[in-house]
Amino acid sequence: MQWTVVIPLKPLERAKSRLAPAAGDGLRPALALAFAQDTVAAAVACPSVRDVVVVTDDVRAGRELGALGAHVVPDAPGDGLNAALAHAARQVRSGRPGAPVAALNADLPALRSRELARVLDAATPFARAFLPDAAGIGTTLLTAGPGTELDPRFGGASRARHRDSGAVELGGGHAGAADGVGDAGSVRQDVDTGDDLRAALALGVGPHTAAAAAGLLIPD
Repeated sequence: MQWTVVIPLKPLERAKSRLAPAAGDGLRPALALAFAQDTVAAAVACPSVRDVVVVTDDVRAGRELGALGAHVVPDAPGDGLNAALAHAARQVRSGRPGAPVAALNADLPALRSRELARVLDAATPFARAFLPDAAGIGTTLLTAGPGTELDPRFGGASRARHRDSGAVELGGGHAGAADGVGDAGSVRQDVDTGDDLRAALALGVGPHTAAAAAGLLIPD
């Protein structure tokens, strides 16, 4: 199955506010863009991905991510992350009603195309499925197969909300979780804090994040 991956991104000046203690407000927007660039580049290169749609109103981000092969659409609802994702999914299916859609966080700078493919392939049998983040609290990926609404419930403790909504949890090795994704660390490791960035750097980030973070001292 070939997925359309939808990636939401706030205006860069407001993105990644929790990184300010580690990176300062001067570097924070550049890091947010770099995370998104490495995420989009890995998604575009993924063999299980048909196309990538970025939802953003940030002109610079739209230009840079479009250059990487993403199709950029404005955040027409302007009503937060979940509204933006639902809007993008509707836009995709207005042209291809049977398209399988996956919502992916924009802050996965260590993302590996092969790991993303493994997760998407594991999601294929299910109407809706999701992958929890590295902390085990949030969600980094939510999928909806043909004929199924995405119904995104991102933000905060979204792992529990997606599970309660009927989506199948991928990986994790516990009762009710679907196997076949392995560790998928690069798909789980989103970045909100300095600790998260340190973990992503340890996994090995993409070239945009590596350049943006060069010389950055992240306090313990």
